Amino acid sequence: MKIATKFVHAGAEPDPSTGAIMTPVYQTSTYVQAAPGQHKGYEYARSQNPTRAALEAAFAALENAQYGLAFSSGVAATDAVIKLLGPGDEVVAANDMYGGTYRLFTKVFEKYGIRFHYANMSDINSIAPLLNERTKLLWLETPTNPLMNVADIAAISVLAKQHKVLVCVDNTFASPYLQNPLDLGADLVMHSATKYLGGHSDVIQGCLMMNDKELREKLYFIQKSCGAVPGPMDCFLVLRGIKTLHVRMKQHCENGALVARWLKAHPKVGRVYCCGFEDHPGYAIAKKQMRDFGGMMSFTLKDDSIETAMKLLSSTKLFALAESLGGVESLINHPATMTHASIPREERIKNGLSDSLIRLSVGIEDAEDLIADLEQAIG
Repeated sequence: MKIATKFVHAGAEPDPSTGAIMTPVYQTSTYVQAAPGQHKGYEYARSQNPTRAALEAAFAALENAQYGLAFSSGVAATDAVIKLLGPGDEVVAANDMYGGTYRLFTKVFEKYGIRFHYANMSDINSIAPLLNERTKLLWLETPTNPLMNVADIAAISVLAKQHKVLVCVDNTFASPYLQNPLDLGADLVMHSATKYLGGHSDVIQGCLMMNDKELREKLYFIQKSCGAVPGPMDCFLVLRGIKTLHVRMKQHCENGALVARWLKAHPKVGRVYCCGFEDHPGYAIAKKQMRDFGGMMSFTLKDDSIETAMKLLSSTKLFALAESLGGVESLINHPATMTHASIPREERIKNGLSDSLIRLSVGIEDAEDLIADLEQAIG
């Protein structure tokens, strides 16, 4: 089945009772049983819900996986993965990643005895020295948030298997339309479904996809025991969003390429972080493991002052100054004070995230209008 057909029909079966083509919103907390233990596959809505079941089937289809699980947010999905571990276990994570993930690792799980190491995942040689008998998980983003670094999923997965270590890829920036980490050897894929999967900035949700049944059962136990599940209406919204993912991503990619090239040619722009440029250090790997380069990018100005950056951030009219990404509308973001504020400044600077870095989520508006907006804001 081709990708567009798969996305439109993923998880979708006509409702058996009415023939409704759209999955109903099963807004219920519990289910009637004929006798104790005799039910129709549903007992209590924290554990199972038909709308969520349809969405989880869709999630699996998107990533060519056997199993999908839905969570109340991307952070909740990440939380479930780390709960597979115990005191004394170690994780090697990307040194350039979403600030909320870093906060979860350092402020929540470190105090329970889980140790986190941070590596430049673009350089596989920086990972191996951190692996030991206590390492249980490699956590990577590619492309990374916000510096657009690229990790070789296939090569890292081979290294991980040699050490019997799980690999989980945060695939939020790429989306399943552009990249499928399980096909490249990863064990788990995580998405903030809030972003491209939902696509309309109207829902908070996360998901995990995997092929291993035992891993699925462990994560399902965490899901139902800890209770970070999405409501049925949120599931319905993401199901609806998935149906147009391929159409939206084509436009995100087209607009992203046009905006990135325009920024790179602008005399007042310093550096543009975009893995679609041939001079990007990870371009060859990105071209190998991605179908296109997406709508995410970051940049700095030649006047690399925080004051100039702040003025630009407050001057756009189409690019809305807001956290998040992946919606149909374009967003502009200041990582140092917004999405990555939870990372200590010295850590941000050490990893290349300057105070003046600006991140764009390029939407599906007319690219000429987006470029005109940036032009008037840069001045």
